[in-house]
Amino acid sequence: MVNLNDFCVLKDQSIREAIEAINRNFKAIVLVTDPDRRLIGTVTDGDVRRAVLEGVSLDSPVSVLLKRKAANYTTPVTVPLGTDRATVLQLMHDHVVHQVPVLDAEGRVADLVTKDELFPDQAQPMQAVIMAGGFGKRLHPLTESTPKPMLPVGDRPLMERMINQLQQAGIRRVNVTTHYLPEKISDHFGDGSAFGVELNYVAEDSPLGTAGALGLMVAPSEPLLVINGDLLTRVNFRAMLAYHREHQADLTVAVRQFGLQVPYGVIEAEGVAVTGLKEKPMVNFLVNAGIYLLEPGVFDYIDNGARSDMPDLIHRLIAAQKTVVTFPIHEYWLDIGHYDDYLRAQEDVKDAAF
Repeated sequence: MVNLNDFCVLKDQSIREAIEAINRNFKAIVLVTDPDRRLIGTVTDGDVRRAVLEGVSLDSPVSVLLKRKAANYTTPVTVPLGTDRATVLQLMHDHVVHQVPVLDAEGRVADLVTKDELFPDQAQPMQAVIMAGGFGKRLHPLTESTPKPMLPVGDRPLMERMINQLQQAGIRRVNVTTHYLPEKISDHFGDGSAFGVELNYVAEDSPLGTAGALGLMVAPSEPLLVINGDLLTRVNFRAMLAYHREHQADLTVAVRQFGLQVPYGVIEAEGVAVTGLKEKPMVNFLVNAGIYLLEPGVFDYIDNGARSDMPDLIHRLIAAQKTVVTFPIHEYWLDIGHYDDYLRAQEDVKDAAF
């Protein structure tokens, strides 16, 4: 039985509050109800991410997202309390959904059944690569004798936190690209069995970049999640795979919104005529978050043994008219690139369930 406080929101609550609930329950959905907990509709993780990309204000009410849903998704798929597992699974299959609200005789939310809970030990049909070969020069002298992914964050190395997160997401096969002090990584993790995964090490004799290192691998037969080794994050990898499939993408790149305030008044003009002025406006960008999901066919665009980074690969795919999509992150995310970031990570893990 789930904690309904983590799953239910009122239609007048903000999208921001819905995101907070999704991040708490980690089930990629919230149930929109009236004050008596009678179900009105559902808002999925994908609904939220699409709204973010389209510039919908996070302070807008959740009802805005309900109005934006496709006609075939406006009425939630539900089951009455006491429905057997086989019936629930058949409904999930027939309607292509992964979560089904359970209602009592009065139409009130009593529970939520998810496919992940019905198959808790089912491996996800993807494998992962952690890019751990960098020198970490910006964190020197901390990285003088320790590769950056092995720096302790709280009570364990940063990379151990990532591997634990991958394992909890159902990812069993994890590749690690290494170059700088590789033995520090392999001595700690071994074959990965102690951490619930199967680890494979991909040694770079010379740095090949985030895309070039993939050329040392045998092309996988399933989607490949690629993650920079200096990230501390709570991104929902299951949700990313669902989003990737929904958009039939060849490559999905995780992005973060980044706001930059211009420190001056910005003049708007047409020719010599001033048409307006914005005082110190905030300009928003989508920035690369260092997490990617690739289809196996993408390996055809990687030059074996040649140095290249993920932006190079993305440019090649776009030129080839392949489908490259963005996956906006609303979860916690921190790139530990500088010493101040490292100090922040130490503080953040004290208060978060990493």
